[in-house]
Amino acid sequence: MIIGSAGAGRPSLVASVGRVPTALVTGATAGIGAAFARRLARQGYDLVLVARDAERLESVAATLRTAADVDVEVLVADLTDDEQRGRVEGRLADEERPVEVLVNNAGVPSDGGILRGSVDDAERMLRLNVLAVMRLSKAVAPGMVARRRGAVVNVSSVAAFLPFGSYSASKAWVIRFTESLAVELAGTGVRSVVVCPGFVRTEFHDRAGMTAGGLPSWSWLSAEDVVAATWRGVVSGAVVVVPSRRYRAGVAVARHLPLQAAPRVAQFLRARRPLR
Repeated sequence: MIIGSAGAGRPSLVASVGRVPTALVTGATAGIGAAFARRLARQGYDLVLVARDAERLESVAATLRTAADVDVEVLVADLTDDEQRGRVEGRLADEERPVEVLVNNAGVPSDGGILRGSVDDAERMLRLNVLAVMRLSKAVAPGMVARRRGAVVNVSSVAAFLPFGSYSASKAWVIRFTESLAVELAGTGVRSVVVCPGFVRTEFHDRAGMTAGGLPSWSWLSAEDVVAATWRGVVSGAVVVVPSRRYRAGVAVARHLPLQAAPRVAQFLRARRPLR
């Protein structure tokens, strides 16, 4: 129920390429995105890293080039901006420089709720969490299907299973979109996988002191553990991945909560820190 397969077999991502494969990661300067970049570099992928902060992006790229001896291309882009996102779409669709793995990781946290939050902030969040995921996936998938290999990896959140306003709605959309894409890709050799992490210990959380707030230490995941669980899903043919048994149990409970109880759980978590 939590991790489902979309067909037998393994994705032929590296062995059958006949050259160094390339992966594109959005939101690549910190947290889960940076962990994906490090893992893919260790596995021999050249990288295309996408983020808004040019200085940090170049720093991450330089570190990976030295540590993993891979080629790293940087694309400075705000994915909420149509023109800037279009450049990333163009790179994904470039058949002269094909991308074997797309990681849609860029995102923003909770918008503060439907009534209390800013409508402009909510629209920006939806453009990043929904529109960018859809358009980047659409840009890369046809080429992957033609080559009969590749993977689209989308980052959602366990918040998708709880009423967290527009944020949880956008993350729920990511799950359903990924599942729908997996159905379309069945039998093509291309994977569509979504990961739903809970509280993740990242640089951002550490700087903000987010280990406090009444949450026990066991409720936190490392970005590396999230990435490892996701990659196991890619290799095994999973579609929806919820890292760690504790969060899988929590999601199972959340799916059966009475509607009246769900907002209380969401309020409890919101008061402590945003998920993901």
